[in-house]
Amino acid sequence: MKLTVIGCGHLGATHAACMAELGHEVLGMDADMDKVHVLNSGRAPFFERDLDDLLAHHTASGRLRFTASYAEAAAFADLHFIAVGTPQRPGGNAYDLSHLFSAVRQLAARLRDPAVVTVKSTVPVGTAPQVRDLLHAHAPAGDTVEVAWSPEFLREAFAVEDTLRPDRLVLGFDAEHSRAEAVLRQCFEKIIGSGTPTVVTDWATAELAKSSANAFLAVKISFINAMAEVCEASGADVGELADILGHDARIGRGGMRPGLGFGGGCLPKDIRGFMARAGELGVGQALTLLREADAINTRIRKRMVDLALDQCGGDVGGRRITVWGAAFKPGTDDIRDSPALAVAHRLHELGAAVTVTDPKALDNARKAHPELDCIDDAGAAVQDTDLLLHLTEWPQFSDVDPGPLAIRAGRPTVIDGRGTLDASAWREAGWTYRALGRP
Repeated sequence: MKLTVIGCGHLGATHAACMAELGHEVLGMDADMDKVHVLNSGRAPFFERDLDDLLAHHTASGRLRFTASYAEAAAFADLHFIAVGTPQRPGGNAYDLSHLFSAVRQLAARLRDPAVVTVKSTVPVGTAPQVRDLLHAHAPAGDTVEVAWSPEFLREAFAVEDTLRPDRLVLGFDAEHSRAEAVLRQCFEKIIGSGTPTVVTDWATAELAKSSANAFLAVKISFINAMAEVCEASGADVGELADILGHDARIGRGGMRPGLGFGGGCLPKDIRGFMARAGELGVGQALTLLREADAINTRIRKRMVDLALDQCGGDVGGRRITVWGAAFKPGTDDIRDSPALAVAHRLHELGAAVTVTDPKALDNARKAHPELDCIDDAGAAVQDTDLLLHLTEWPQFSDVDPGPLAIRAGRPTVIDGRGTLDASAWREAGWTYRALGRP
């Protein structure tokens, strides 16, 4: 098939490359000319595992290319995926849908033949009818343009895997669709044929699928971090507690990893947007649980700052503190709402000299936080430090030999904010070791 992807950020560029991998001819469209040039060179303007290989292969073969022209995109195919960003609205919790509606209007004005427009962007429930109305009002093809919804469930660092081999595929349509389902089933034929569970539903349910999945994950993460506070107060071990709970088939271990909490461009934004939309619908009290989950996630960052203060005698002024981690999680260079950088920045505000290292996200960290000293080498970053904070669980950090580091550190004390360092090995190497939720 021939198809387009409108919006080539993390979601769109990955979707475009993966659709080419499935055998389709793909035209990606983005208004940012610099991004278009980078993508056409076979590279992504961000780090995502395995994505550059797909981009290089399929741009070289001619199966995948990128443009900044809506007119070219509209003329290229009759199946269009919209994957533009829907960030949190400035000054509030609701989604900012301006990029989505702008993309819909600009594409619609150039649609002269029947087409299927499939939205992948995360939105508040009730957005699909607005998209339909915009398309029918602005498209010369009128109501022969059909709207479908296919939410993404991508994990950064696993986005390629999650696109090509998803754990479920959700397709949402209105009651009047005549050809959209057939078109999308043809597009996803290889994925469906591999046995991927495929749920065909209505627009509203498809819209709710992504935000409610992220909300449930946020609750699980926040619950185990709330238990970490209880464990610290009682001398229990939150890691062992999570294992015990995880053996219950009704609960499961997935997503229940104690530590510094969640960040990134999706989970925090999505639970706040979900709460905002529930309030607009008059059912805000139904999501009171999410408000507490959000509060716990914020509080755990303050808890890490408090532990750092405690280890420094109550004052970090003039202390050298090393932070291992800048990305919000391993496997990405994304620093949006990064817990690690939030802690690093707060310690800087309190007077510490903070050094940050990260395998992939340092360039982004330097731009966003020029007040922090960013060093590429994790060992060099520990030189003469008074305190080491492990805040992003990159495997490179867990693999480091703590023995030589103890010699380089001015005061070999580590707080493991992710619970993935070998506590026994670090203590045997001479480090004072502490971890959230562990005795």
